[in-house]
Amino acid sequence: MKLTVVGCSGSFPSAESACSSYLVEADGFRLLLDLGNGALGELQRHCGLYDLDAIFLSHLHADHCIDMLGYFVARYYRFDGGRPGPLPVYGPEGTEHRLTTAYADTPTASSMSEVFDFHTVKPGTFEIGPFTVHTERVAHPVEAYGIRVEHGGRTLTYSGDTGPSDALEELARGADLFLCEAAFTHGKEDIPDLHLNGREAGETATRAHARRLVLTHIPPWTDPQVNLADAREVFAGPVHLAAPGATYEI
Repeated sequence: MKLTVVGCSGSFPSAESACSSYLVEADGFRLLLDLGNGALGELQRHCGLYDLDAIFLSHLHADHCIDMLGYFVARYYRFDGGRPGPLPVYGPEGTEHRLTTAYADTPTASSMSEVFDFHTVKPGTFEIGPFTVHTERVAHPVEAYGIRVEHGGRTLTYSGDTGPSDALEELARGADLFLCEAAFTHGKEDIPDLHLNGREAGETATRAHARRLVLTHIPPWTDPQVNLADAREVFAGPVHLAAPGATYEI
């Protein structure tokens, strides 16, 4: 598997990065995890606009899904006139309704379902292309899912947005790469069931016996070096900060 960080800023785009979006590739199949603010433009640096095979949306906050609206336009009004077939989109209950109403106040002939094939995510295990994926509900104010992606005996876990969560720890169990949000700063923010800080991300990785930790979803007002140092204090394995364009072989 190959992971490419398309965007990794939390809450809103920074001057350096779009919001959350991560491209996972194996056997010629391209699975996109989230498509937040600004990510659609960045995505085109890493693959063709119509080369995705599936999209997984961890939850329906704008910084994880709002560029789906622009992607709908790109697919519906394809410039060469050859509209591609419906693209599988996996998301929480109500994903189609949420995106459709964000795109237009009233239903139009340009239905989202004409270009996206929506699948409702629930906790469980299923196949997306060559990947075996396992999803679990994590701790966030809206319905949100972490995902474990397996291929060829290797494992990637992506937290989505979450506070401390037993489900996340299980998803990350023995993961070769744990892509984990760390939006908060240890000792500063303490809001239950919202986000992790760097220390909590490191502690989760340690308990899960993950092999490598990549911190992501750090908002522009948070110092990422503090979160990195906090994670390294409690996790003995390699820890990195996600950066746009960074790639990882898993």
